Amino acid sequence: MKGFRFTKYIPPAERGKSTFEQLLNVFLQLVTMTGGDVAEALSWLTNLDKRYDLTNPGYGIGDFIEDLKSKGYLTEENIRGELKITGKSEQMIRRNALEEIFGKLKRGKSGQHTTPHTGPGEEKGSDRRPFQFGDNLDQIALTDSLKNAQVNHGFYTDFLLTEDDLEVVENEMKTQTSTVLMIDISHSMILYGEDRITPAKKVAMALTELIKTRYPKDTLDVIVFGNDAWQIEIKDLPYLQVGPYHTNTVAGLELAMDLLRRRKNPNKQIFMITDGKPTCLKVGIKYYKNSFGIDSKILKETLKLAAQCRRLKIPVTTFMIASDPYLKEFVREFTAVNNGNAYYSNLKGLGHLIFEDYRRNRTKRF
Repeated sequence: MKGFRFTKYIPPAERGKSTFEQLLNVFLQLVTMTGGDVAEALSWLTNLDKRYDLTNPGYGIGDFIEDLKSKGYLTEENIRGELKITGKSEQMIRRNALEEIFGKLKRGKSGQHTTPHTGPGEEKGSDRRPFQFGDNLDQIALTDSLKNAQVNHGFYTDFLLTEDDLEVVENEMKTQTSTVLMIDISHSMILYGEDRITPAKKVAMALTELIKTRYPKDTLDVIVFGNDAWQIEIKDLPYLQVGPYHTNTVAGLELAMDLLRRRKNPNKQIFMITDGKPTCLKVGIKYYKNSFGIDSKILKETLKLAAQCRRLKIPVTTFMIASDPYLKEFVREFTAVNNGNAYYSNLKGLGHLIFEDYRRNRTKRF
């Protein structure tokens, strides 16, 4: 009689990586989860080491901390003398997020968004056309032009090249896009024992690193919204945390539209990551709040901005990381008014959806 023997699974050690490099990957993940709290991350790491033997007798967590400081990942040079991560750590967190969320992307020329159209651009295309007054000299296809001269005027007579013989190479037009990423930091993003803010942060960092490395001519602004909305710097993403807030989607959309007005790129779009309905509205200096169902007053103002975005040709793509039927109803209505897109995703598929939508929109002119 055949049977199966089950044993405890021990993952193989990562080949080619030192103990420091393996611990560094875990530490940076923990720092992201703790909102940049180094002390808490190191405490978690110590407990994990005690339970799973991450280190070896010759190299302990104390050695790892000293290496973090000597290699420039941690610093104590601040007013309180606390351990803080450095810019080097922040950049590595973004790179790790890019690798984790989007996988290994094919390396190509940076800053290029090809479209089926020809026009102003830097990349030479394959199409040829006759020379026209005003074309740049560097666009002339020299070989093709000389060939035309020989065909039109003969091979053995005195060489003659006229304007009619010239051909130019069309440059491929490249789109440039301005994106605003809105992240919901209301209290519901950590309710019911589910951490939704960490995946949202990772997606934001991955998208940031993608644009900085592959599409440097594009722009990405990141804003967070709770009772109010405000812009955050890219370097602040690892420290982002949820607060005791309601969800003021109107404030987030207003700020996003204001940022996009300043951008000169023809393509503009808004990505919104949220797990709930709008529950807050600022009226004068006071806040109007209602967390029980979909409030008609808040909904009306939210849909008004959705319509305004549509008139300005700013599509809003909503990534809803919740599956409640009445929440989907709100998203469907919001999307219909804006003529944008909506995705109902679990946390695991969030990054893939955002990347695919971002890449697909690069070939559009909104």
